[in-house]
Amino acid sequence: MTITRRSASIISLFLLLLSPLSAIAQSSTLSPYSMYGLGALTDQSNGASRGMNGVGQAFRESNQINHLNPASYSSVDSTTFIFDVGMSLQRTIFKEGSSTKGANTADFEYFMAGFRAAKHLGMGFGLVPFSDMGFDFKNTNSVNNYAQYPYDPLYTSTKQTTNYTADGGLHEFFIGMGWEPFKNISVGFNASYMWGNIGRTVSSTFSDTNVNSIYKIYSQKVNTYKLSFAAQYTYPLSKHDNLTLGVTVTPGHKLGGDAELSYISINSVSGKADTVKCIAKDGYRLPTEVAVGLAYKHADKWRVGLDYTYQNWASIPSSNYVKPDGTIVGVTGNYNNRHKINAGGEWCRNPQGRSFFDKIRYRAGVSYASRYLKINTSEGIKDGPREISASVGFAMPIINNYNNRSILNIGFQWVNEAGSVITANTFRINIGLTFNERWFMKWKFD
Repeated sequence: MTITRRSASIISLFLLLLSPLSAIAQSSTLSPYSMYGLGALTDQSNGASRGMNGVGQAFRESNQINHLNPASYSSVDSTTFIFDVGMSLQRTIFKEGSSTKGANTADFEYFMAGFRAAKHLGMGFGLVPFSDMGFDFKNTNSVNNYAQYPYDPLYTSTKQTTNYTADGGLHEFFIGMGWEPFKNISVGFNASYMWGNIGRTVSSTFSDTNVNSIYKIYSQKVNTYKLSFAAQYTYPLSKHDNLTLGVTVTPGHKLGGDAELSYISINSVSGKADTVKCIAKDGYRLPTEVAVGLAYKHADKWRVGLDYTYQNWASIPSSNYVKPDGTIVGVTGNYNNRHKINAGGEWCRNPQGRSFFDKIRYRAGVSYASRYLKINTSEGIKDGPREISASVGFAMPIINNYNNRSILNIGFQWVNEAGSVITANTFRINIGLTFNERWFMKWKFD
């Protein structure tokens, strides 16, 4: 059997599609703040935007899939099928008081693909993470009760070990369209299927066997949808310069499904367990999100962008769990509205140059995000972190005998999460491969 280059490309595509799906259950975060709400919110940008720290609302490129604003799909090259896949490697250092702890993670981040479906009409689809939950922390202290035994020389205090764990997250498979009905004006949408698990456990065990072990388990399975509507307008400033405005609106809604909270008390001697389950109807919701971006581009040599994203988390109520006897239990989960600002850009010496180094694109970006978690519990963390980050990166063309359009994107990112108790510094390497295959080119022979 003879395998043509086109067949080999299709086989490779399906293998690449399967790779991130097989790793989807893995968490790319170890943040203690991922225990709350929907977890740690992820960066959904592609490999090119990550080198600019996630900016991209107003970017339009013929050789990239910009999931952040689906109106940009209308700019995809008519001769090309684009496939983009990315992964990350990271080192996180947590600091609490004078104590520090480091952890390493690696994860497949996303895949995206797109093509021109018709004149002025582009399509995109892919898989991206929405949130991550991944935390395991243990704390041991003494439960002193000397007041009851002031004269007992044999009295020893009881040791209490509390373990906090979180696991799960939400994933998003999207498909969308971008259409340019009028010159320089594009509209588009993404329709997503979201699924995943939200799971948290807080357990307390004691060295004194007369004291029951206590477990609090939060869980919910999520199967829902997400819709995003977008537009872009490009204003030509000159033959080589243009200014683009982009906007995306994502309506919020209930995630569906019931959240469950279980209180379990286990006698260490008899092993007998008493369980009380509480149910919350529609325990979690997605916030409404509005993102606006502005980008300036000069020919194909350099571009800069500025994004602002607003999420109205504050309008989402805390879950109220109802016990079997009808008693309502309020669960901590209040939120703040979230504001995020991204700024970044890239520069290329000479995209049409003969030298390999002329074609390398250099990138940089910064961002700031306010807190969306507002926590005040007996479990140790009083509020969520504000986040600042910065990145640098570059893109190198992949040149071989039949393809000089594919790109290797590499970015280096620093993220600082500062909360009232724990500070986390993450050093991340983002690696992305953008394959540009001329599947739709019509060949002519003399």
